[in-house]
Amino acid sequence: MPSTAKSGIRRAALLRLLSPKREEYPVDWFVLLTLPLLLAVLASGRVNPAVAFFTLAAAFMLGGLVSTEAFLASFTNPALATLVVLLLVSAVIERSPLLHHLSGKILVGDEKRAFLRLTGISTLLSAFMNNTAVVSTFLVTLTRQQKIAPSRLLIPLSYASILGGITTLIGTSTNLVVNSFVESAGLPPLRMFQFSAVGIPVALACLAVLYWRMHALPTNRNSSQDLKNTYFITAAVLPEADIAGKSIAESGLKRLDGLYLVEIRRDNYLISPVAPQERIRPGDQLVFSGAIDHIGGLQAIRGLNILGEQASDLLASNLIEAVIAHESDLVYRTLQEIDFRGRFNAGVVGIRRGNKRLTGHLGHTILHVGDSLILAVGENFRADPDQFHILSESHTPPRLTNRQGNRAIAGFLLAILLETLNILPLLHGLLILLGACLLAGYTSLRELKQRIPFELITIIGSAIAIAKAMDNSGAARLIGSCVQHLFHDSGTWAAFAGIYLMTLVTTEIITNNAAAALAIPVALSTAQAMHASPTPFVMAVAYGASACFILPFGYQTHLMVYSPGCYTMRDYLRTGIPVSLTYSALVLLLTPLVFPF
Repeated sequence: MPSTAKSGIRRAALLRLLSPKREEYPVDWFVLLTLPLLLAVLASGRVNPAVAFFTLAAAFMLGGLVSTEAFLASFTNPALATLVVLLLVSAVIERSPLLHHLSGKILVGDEKRAFLRLTGISTLLSAFMNNTAVVSTFLVTLTRQQKIAPSRLLIPLSYASILGGITTLIGTSTNLVVNSFVESAGLPPLRMFQFSAVGIPVALACLAVLYWRMHALPTNRNSSQDLKNTYFITAAVLPEADIAGKSIAESGLKRLDGLYLVEIRRDNYLISPVAPQERIRPGDQLVFSGAIDHIGGLQAIRGLNILGEQASDLLASNLIEAVIAHESDLVYRTLQEIDFRGRFNAGVVGIRRGNKRLTGHLGHTILHVGDSLILAVGENFRADPDQFHILSESHTPPRLTNRQGNRAIAGFLLAILLETLNILPLLHGLLILLGACLLAGYTSLRELKQRIPFELITIIGSAIAIAKAMDNSGAARLIGSCVQHLFHDSGTWAAFAGIYLMTLVTTEIITNNAAAALAIPVALSTAQAMHASPTPFVMAVAYGASACFILPFGYQTHLMVYSPGCYTMRDYLRTGIPVSLTYSALVLLLTPLVFPF
């Protein structure tokens, strides 16, 4: 039969598939159309991913597409439990002095040696630890030192943590998310080092490209200098001042347009943050930060002697820098809305986003992930690790002793070894280790409660329930049939490449875990439709979801270094595109060789 005739028959079959009678496929098409809607909601960034996933999963349960029992069982998946316990154990291990000792050794030698040492250590550690913990550990050291511009090292640190994560099952939460779906589908669970055969050569090649592209990294001013270069206005309260004896609320200082009362200098100490009920005394020095062109509001108050000056050493010593975390509930809210001062006992005196310092009324500024906040903190500053990463040594969590840290790391490595040898499941080993850490006093239930990843649990559990609804409704089979028709001529490899590229594009738009959760049901349906092994398709999603190198907004470690490094979008593009191309070429080449169709 001529090729044109074959193409016509296949086109007609595809049209019949895509244009069914309304009564033939009512439910599966409804479920299928919710996926691009969910992706659009996630890409907008206006809705928390956990809320979006849970809402859709709950709607499917209420609509009868997934039973209540199956819905609840999605949140008790063994791989999901392993991920949660692993993150809790990582919260203990990241306080080990060994990690901080290694961070101090990075900057020995010239810039190239520091680069190789940083990327090598970060890649190795990220293979077994949460990459955000690795980045946050080194972030403090790199931003505080003056030897090498932090912007020359922070993007490589973020990329190296990603590359280390693709080499083992526990290297990144994304791999465990994928494993959750694999186990939920009744397939054999992924093994600890199943990722290594492809992950290690890909990581080494990308590190080589990153080294080659060192010249493209910017040399920006050390962001920590903003603590001393921030411009302040000091207003001395004279005895005849109208506001003397009044509280801050009564004086109207809280309502000044574009100016923010940071602290009060009284005799030889500071009052920070300043409570609304604090009364102003003659001789007080009121320290303001904000839009200097709004100084007229202060000049209108009788009895204030106004001087503009740089922050003194006394003031600078009371300032710290904090980066808003990926899982923070401060995102897309204003300081005024969340009562930042009352919640954390700290005041925000400056906000930087990338290489730009935000101006205007700080209280009305909408916060984004990765924003760098300059905080004036009080004695009881509440440094919540779920909300921001602190870049000041004086406010880091208390560390373990050398003996405690070494014991915790040894127990962690033993749990990995026992799982690798099929002696003890990883979940069991990690639970034993976590219990031992609690009994030994290395951590507490209060600390662990703060580190439970509720948002991640909600996303994964809801996504598993959505996948079950797709299977029950027939939407999964519909996806598989469409893919089979589209790639009928090209073959299985083309379908595999399509899944990978779809995941890669999605992870650049939304978070990596959300991208994996959306892509894995499609991958499993495609493998079934193509009558191929599901393993290479599963690995395509795992590697694709971690292939976030081009844009800074899809991966949490990129956002962690975005403002401290004073980066722009162009910095990520110039460095990330060659890395992404190398990464993708090797994944598409090696994965089918290691995991045959």
